[in-house]
Amino acid sequence: MDSAPFATLLELGRQARQAESPAELQFLLVNDSHALAPYRQAALWLDGGVRALSGVVQVEANVPYVLWLDALCRHLAQAHEARVVVRASLPQALAGEWDEWLPGEALWLPLGDADGVLLARDLPWRDGELALLAEWAGIWHHAWRARQAPRRGWDFWRRARRPGAGARRPWRWALGLMLLALIPVRLTVLAPGELVPANPAVLRAPLEGVIDAFHVQPNEAVRHGQPLFGFDEALIQSRLEVARQALATAEAEYRQTAQQALADPRAKAQLAVLTGKIEEKRAEVAYGNDQLTRARVVAPRDGIALFDDPSEWIGRPVAVGERIMRIATPQDVEVEAWVPLADAIPLAAGSQVVLHLNASPLAPASATLRYFAHDAVERPDGSYAYRVRARLDAPTEHRVGLKGTARFSGRWVPLGYWALRRPLASLRATIGW
Repeated sequence: MDSAPFATLLELGRQARQAESPAELQFLLVNDSHALAPYRQAALWLDGGVRALSGVVQVEANVPYVLWLDALCRHLAQAHEARVVVRASLPQALAGEWDEWLPGEALWLPLGDADGVLLARDLPWRDGELALLAEWAGIWHHAWRARQAPRRGWDFWRRARRPGAGARRPWRWALGLMLLALIPVRLTVLAPGELVPANPAVLRAPLEGVIDAFHVQPNEAVRHGQPLFGFDEALIQSRLEVARQALATAEAEYRQTAQQALADPRAKAQLAVLTGKIEEKRAEVAYGNDQLTRARVVAPRDGIALFDDPSEWIGRPVAVGERIMRIATPQDVEVEAWVPLADAIPLAAGSQVVLHLNASPLAPASATLRYFAHDAVERPDGSYAYRVRARLDAPTEHRVGLKGTARFSGRWVPLGYWALRRPLASLRATIGW
């Protein structure tokens, strides 16, 4: 018995196992199968289309030959069995063009459930050639499935339904993923935060006017009663001087009328009017003195002066009640953060908050939630967020004003919910479900 065909089959199997790409495997099937049995033409039908042709580097999908082959292979793939194909066994629509594209006989070899390879030649096919080619088709299909299995999800789950030891492995992965999704984790959100004074003394403009000078610098330590800044006093001084002159005139007029009242009863009746006028002018003088005192602002307590660049304030008119600076105690610090609307998870008072400062990311500040605003506030960038305040668990060496990222820890939830919370919220907002 001639062993050459079996040696050729073994060699083709070795080449199939060592193929470095799917294209190389396809080329091997339609071209090198000629070593087992001679043929004139070969076509590979794969995944619902003609993927490779013998003697052709690249298949042109829209040429008439390929379109006819596509229809022919689609018809032959319905049988799921190897067979010799002749023109007489085909429908009239396919048989009419057989002589134009193919020689006398063809051999159809199925590759799995829906794929196959077509070999055509003039001579009839012999039984020995059919057996060799069928075995080679099985070897090639096994090599193709081994290469394509990681990329074809349908085949992955189709193999999972087959009995056997290997069939349980995909379900093990699925079960493992389900168990992983049920692992409880803390529901956490991130928000921009910073260190702010907990109970600062806010200094607002006591009167309407123009700031004339600052006596302290930003972040400077101040003491109780120390001058901080002052308003332009020229207008206040002029008004006070006018009020004083008006008071002096009213008092002189009262004295003159009092002397006349000794001899003229009618002048005595004017004394009550002049007395009220004097009290009015005294009130104006007192108001002027009070305004002059208010124009010189002093520190209400010891602390650190927190405000912007003094040059931005000097010469700038301010309204009554406008905030100018804050006096904060160095150790009276807490965390303030702004939680976006999409991250407003339920947070109870006493929840853990950790602030990772940009200036010191390796030394986070731990805090306890104290206050979560009920209403969202518009931010400078146009977005809305909830104000959150948290009390530091321990004194910190970081100064007020340092910014970073605050992490809020909520209730325990499954890992799957933690990972899919934001995508599900975006999906609901998009489709309205």
